[in-house]
Amino acid sequence: MYYHQKYLSIFLLSSILGLQPVVGKANCVLKDTIKLSLRQVWQQAETYNKSVQIRQLEIRKNEEKLKNARAERLPEIKSSTKYARVSDMPLYENGIFNKPLYGNIIHNYFQLNAEASMVLYNGEKIKTRIKEGEVERDISTIEKDLTASDIKFKATAFYLELERNKLFKDLILVNIEEQKKRLDQMRELFKNGVILRSDVLRAELHLSRQQMLLTEIENTIQINNQKLAVLIGLPEETEIKPEEDILTADNSSKIYDDYLTEALSHAFGIRISEKEMELKTLELKEIKSNALPKVVAYTEYGYTYPQILFYPYEASLYGLGQAGIKVSYTLSSLYQNNHKVKAAEISIEKQHLAHKDEEDALKVQVNEAYVRYKESLQRIEVSEQNIRQAKETYRIVYNTYFNQLALLTDLLDADTQLLQSRFDMTTAQIRARLEYYYLMKTIGEL
Repeated sequence: MYYHQKYLSIFLLSSILGLQPVVGKANCVLKDTIKLSLRQVWQQAETYNKSVQIRQLEIRKNEEKLKNARAERLPEIKSSTKYARVSDMPLYENGIFNKPLYGNIIHNYFQLNAEASMVLYNGEKIKTRIKEGEVERDISTIEKDLTASDIKFKATAFYLELERNKLFKDLILVNIEEQKKRLDQMRELFKNGVILRSDVLRAELHLSRQQMLLTEIENTIQINNQKLAVLIGLPEETEIKPEEDILTADNSSKIYDDYLTEALSHAFGIRISEKEMELKTLELKEIKSNALPKVVAYTEYGYTYPQILFYPYEASLYGLGQAGIKVSYTLSSLYQNNHKVKAAEISIEKQHLAHKDEEDALKVQVNEAYVRYKESLQRIEVSEQNIRQAKETYRIVYNTYFNQLALLTDLLDADTQLLQSRFDMTTAQIRARLEYYYLMKTIGEL
């Protein structure tokens, strides 16, 4: 919704001729020229946009976390060694205040151990953690797709706006040439005393305004070109030329229910919400496993000097190993784990409500996008009719003016209305495309 409101404002906040005011200076000098279709712009954005690259790194991070969770199933192997210098050992046979006797002590102590252990059962905690890692990886993948979709829609808005202003430029150039020819005719009429000097001056003023408008359009093209180039990872001085017929509206025969069905299956927000629900369920399962016993198989072997484990003691190095199974159970989990389980169950209930809320919000977004898209198609039909009417009005006023049956004001108004109707037609066609792509983004298909 944010991108839809932001980039449709390109069309909704235009001036009387459908143009944005130019703020600041366009100092960028375009060098390289590249022709790109909209699909190529999308591919470029998915590959080189920095926000998408950040999401890719998040996926890689979660992949490593998943590998770490899987590694917990492997045996744990440890080794240790120790050397110590043992002090004398006084024996106080007659009390601590009397002189002690000293036993025969071996002052050097050395130990080298190696052990291995593997969890046989832990309430499926390791298996649950692996599933959690898989879900987190899936969530990061969907979030990457969501970011890519947002960037593609943003690039689409810049791309369409770039083409719109280039079409405006073509229209205004034609209009300026027509005005120059008309001004030449008016100057001839003025020389012959047919019209007043004020008519010529007003026509020159009108032409000057159109030439300034052309400058604004060219600056707007340069600004939008830089925005698009930076967004898709091209050098900012690259000149991008749209390569396809973007004025053909995508008039789909699908109805609202069709789009809603697709959205409930493919929309990124819904898919993330479903994965969050799955993750909360796994977290509950892991918490419940805290109240289950842990079974570990282990083996160890070590060398020790001197032999002081069994009697009689010896000043010799000895080796000893053992293997077996350890079973442990945390008794405090019987009363400490209950509140954790309750909290996890509440989190699941909360996520369930959040999922329902996401579905409701999606229905509203799909309906709005669908209605606005159909409205934009209708606006094209109205614009076509307005152009026909504006052309006929201009033809009539043009002929009547040069036959001295109409005022110059009427002619200039008719000229402005014709140019405006052509601008409106271009805007309507491009807005229909943008509305269509927003609908595709909403249902998760962009």
